[in-house]
Amino acid sequence: MSQNNQIQQQIKILTEKLNRYAHEYYTLDAPSVPDSEYDRLYRELEALEMAYPTFRLPESPTQRVGGAILREFASVRHKIPMLSLNNAFSPLDDNGKFIHTETLAFDERVRKDLELSKVEYTIEPKFDGLAISLLYQDGIFIQAATRGDGITGEDVTENIKTVRNIPLKLQGQYIPDLIEVRGEVLMLKKDFEQLNQRQIAQNQKTFANPRNAAAGSLRQLNSRIAAERKLHFFGYGIAQFSGIQPENAPKTHAEELLWLQDLGFSLPTGNWHICANIAEVLQQYENLNAKRSTLPYEIDGMVIKVNSLAEQEKLGFVSRAPRWAIAHKFPAEEAMTQVETIDVQVGRTGAITPVARLKPVSVGGVIVINATLHNQDEVSRKDIRIGDTVVVRRAGDVIPEVVRVVLEHRPMKIVEIQSNNIQDDLFPTTKTQSVPEFPPFRLPENCPVCGSAIEREAGEAIARCTGGMICKAQRSQGLIHFASRKAMDIVGLGDKQIEALVTQDILHSFADIYQLDIEKLQQIKDSKSSATKWAENILIGIENSRKPLLSRFLYSLGIRHVGESTAKQLANAFGDLATVRHAPEPVLACLPDIGSVVAHSIAHYFRQPEQQKLLDDLLRFVEPQHTVLTINICDFAKPARWLSRLPSYKLSEKRAQELWDLAGNSVDGLLTDRVLPREWQDWRKIAENAALLREIDESLTKFDSKQNEAYYLPLGTGSLKSEITGKTFVLTGTLPTLKREDAAAMIEAAGGKVSGSVSKKTDFVVAGEAAGSKLEKALSLGITVLNEDEFLAMFQAD
Repeated sequence: MSQNNQIQQQIKILTEKLNRYAHEYYTLDAPSVPDSEYDRLYRELEALEMAYPTFRLPESPTQRVGGAILREFASVRHKIPMLSLNNAFSPLDDNGKFIHTETLAFDERVRKDLELSKVEYTIEPKFDGLAISLLYQDGIFIQAATRGDGITGEDVTENIKTVRNIPLKLQGQYIPDLIEVRGEVLMLKKDFEQLNQRQIAQNQKTFANPRNAAAGSLRQLNSRIAAERKLHFFGYGIAQFSGIQPENAPKTHAEELLWLQDLGFSLPTGNWHICANIAEVLQQYENLNAKRSTLPYEIDGMVIKVNSLAEQEKLGFVSRAPRWAIAHKFPAEEAMTQVETIDVQVGRTGAITPVARLKPVSVGGVIVINATLHNQDEVSRKDIRIGDTVVVRRAGDVIPEVVRVVLEHRPMKIVEIQSNNIQDDLFPTTKTQSVPEFPPFRLPENCPVCGSAIEREAGEAIARCTGGMICKAQRSQGLIHFASRKAMDIVGLGDKQIEALVTQDILHSFADIYQLDIEKLQQIKDSKSSATKWAENILIGIENSRKPLLSRFLYSLGIRHVGESTAKQLANAFGDLATVRHAPEPVLACLPDIGSVVAHSIAHYFRQPEQQKLLDDLLRFVEPQHTVLTINICDFAKPARWLSRLPSYKLSEKRAQELWDLAGNSVDGLLTDRVLPREWQDWRKIAENAALLREIDESLTKFDSKQNEAYYLPLGTGSLKSEITGKTFVLTGTLPTLKREDAAAMIEAAGGKVSGSVSKKTDFVVAGEAAGSKLEKALSLGITVLNEDEFLAMFQAD
């Protein structure tokens, strides 16, 4: 085989493989390879196609990225007209029940024309998107067109190629010579939200709803923009096909849908059904309406079709709509009402959310009295005020949201304005002006629950109460996090138990957990049973949590921005809790992966008197264990770095180094009247700033000497063996007593590394029951394999 033939074959194999992987990912939601493998193969194909463009296949996944710039969209005349559907509505009665008169009338007409006592139907979601026709020849995608006026649409082929779940080459058992697939292009809710967030970040106009966003994306003359918008396609019918034996052709609409699925198209899995009669159809309508807000896409009703294709043909068409199908619309999900007042809610994580209290209004069949305003930026952007008439939407939200203000209905008042014209000094005049009756809304400065300061970090939309466990609104969530498996791991003390204990006013703080007893726990039990085994198990779990690893303890406190990784880093850098508590903010900000925002959050937490008290109370019952130091703070907190991270004085690292040199390379020099910039002199003369400099100097001096001190893991009683630090471990199987995450924490705290796969770089494999392939690979590579006892022995004294 010639080199060209080999390359052509390689391109064909890569194209087929990548299309299969894309189908698994975007259509089946069951990827068989990680993203990294897909990306690697994609880059390989891209490089080959660039070098040999004539070998590129029309179904190549590289054609999905867009890039074609069109002057205009060409017209396409539909061989089979794309007709619309007649609508049926089901209003609600006074008791909130649907009145299905129009749908029952549709069924009656169908049965009468077919001379049947009952008819089998299919039902599908009525997507709120754009109808599209896709044409395939010999299994290869060749053209896409919009509905247009039903007779003529626009050619959007280049943009449709960017829709990831549309197959560019059909698959399956029966591939026709020609097939025209009809379906809906839309934008999933999550992609719509992300798009609008990007629009806001770029100071561009946001889209009103996913349909508008999808329409705007599909009609972009630059297909690269369409590719960035993440559109989605659901097939709902076949307009024409040829080249299939009659016995293999579908006989019902349900068979059509299954054939589309076999060809590689996405269906609304779980939300389309075959119904034996109209009673089942109406039940499915109510079911679909009930779960409408939880679906990943917007729908505005349900499409009902006669299932038999022969019966469809017999029924035919009327005007420009089929007589065998109807769109059964849901109640409107938007309505107008008035904002009576705006309150502020404090969430379980401290998030402050403004909420509009509304005059009651029916939206989507539900009476709405509250609507979320999300955050201050959204309120300001939409300029929502008390007294405003607003459009409210329920779709997609448990709590509805305000879409927009109807400005012409805004309440206004007349105010008098004194003239400032000099000529009017002798004859003063008063003018009147119409202004809004209510001022713009602003969040309060303090939490309405606990009175703590409300802060909003730079770059964040959400403002938060800084009270933490002090704030009753956050207490349950804080305690649940504290007791969770990755934190203090208090077995038996779950969400329901904690929430019940908080409701019963038994738990107010972390320390209260360690003062629980059988009698207090019995107060939250529903039954009057005298059995206490469950409570005894909770107390055992509490007892077992009294000596946590320092990283787990820090994570359990729920400090904002401190996740597991950051908690481990703090433990490895400072070794003990007392040192973490007193670490200056600029020093914290010097640590790898801890920026100024995270450093401020940590320092602020440990500087609040209320938090200090809660922590001191807790330390009467728990003893966080010291950790081996594996990060030398002094290596990271060089003078130029911590000077450039002072919270109230902005310097680049270059300017900070120049300042340090001028000060004689000492903090004392920074605090004297040396020839230093005037701005610095003004800053350091403020007492709290001078105190911060001394605190940093003292801390770094202590940290420098501390590197030579001995710090041990909980199991250690002497100096740690050097074979752990810097070594790579792999954990596999179920260990007899240790949880895998605990073993990993011990290794990391001792300066070792934990990997998920065995390689030549692995030093030790810790194997438990059912170890599997990792153990086999370790043995084949000659890597040392340890059982649990041998692993624990590594942490004992020499």
